[in-house]
Amino acid sequence: MEKIINGKEISQNIKDEIKLEIENLKKETGKIPGLAVILVGNDPASNVYVGSKEKTCLSLGFYSEKYVLPENASEDELLDKINELNKNVDIDGILVQLPLPKHINSDKILNSILPEKDVDGFHPINVGKLMIGADDGFFPCTPYGIIELLKRKNIKIDGKNAVIVGRSNIVGKPISLMLLKENATVTICHSRTKDLNSVVKGADIIVAAIGKAKFINKDMVKDGAIIIDVGINRIDGSTKLYGDVDYDSVFDKISYITPVPGGVGPMTIAMLMKNTLISFKRRVNKI
Repeated sequence: MEKIINGKEISQNIKDEIKLEIENLKKETGKIPGLAVILVGNDPASNVYVGSKEKTCLSLGFYSEKYVLPENASEDELLDKINELNKNVDIDGILVQLPLPKHINSDKILNSILPEKDVDGFHPINVGKLMIGADDGFFPCTPYGIIELLKRKNIKIDGKNAVIVGRSNIVGKPISLMLLKENATVTICHSRTKDLNSVVKGADIIVAAIGKAKFINKDMVKDGAIIIDVGINRIDGSTKLYGDVDYDSVFDKISYITPVPGGVGPMTIAMLMKNTLISFKRRVNKI
């Protein structure tokens, strides 16, 4: 049995499906999905992420707009740009690249994006829809990608004990709700969890999203566990990336695992494109 869940391969399959659907919708409607990305400042990592999203848009046949504001841009300038894009009928998704400079209130910015164009799934209305189990919002891209990885590997979620290590708003909390929606029994662990090792060891599915390199080791994992490693860490300034799981340590014990890199990471952009496609289909009444 192949233990490695290849996120790069699965994400490419999803992008191929999206590209084909866009080609068909373009023939049918004469329109294509539009995604706008806003970058404030010149953070190198953010530049890489934005460049990757822009490249993916072009490869799939999306219409793409990119706006780069200076590091000292005011909150009002950013809000004006978002308001302009909210009104632009050719834009189906608006993405503001995080983190923002400290003088800008990220919550205020994210809340200003129309919920129907919030393809990151961060707006309180979309978060609320996730909470009540509604299907007409947008799922946050990384958790959405995790669920898709499990489903495309035909890994049963229903009835499984799922443990999430980490309680962030971006991964930990939303993936707990999405796993619950799939009928898993869910436990969220964090820095105050007592006897963390024994809690994690009871898991059929482990989602590691704590931001500590090699934190989950073989002593915390039961035989046959499924591990989704969301971590992206560097050790002592090394350029090599490490997950939150000690991959070599746990490999012989587990049934499935996502590698770092090449696991969850590629899925995030793929699901961003999927959300933008969904927004477009709602606009042209094809969903």
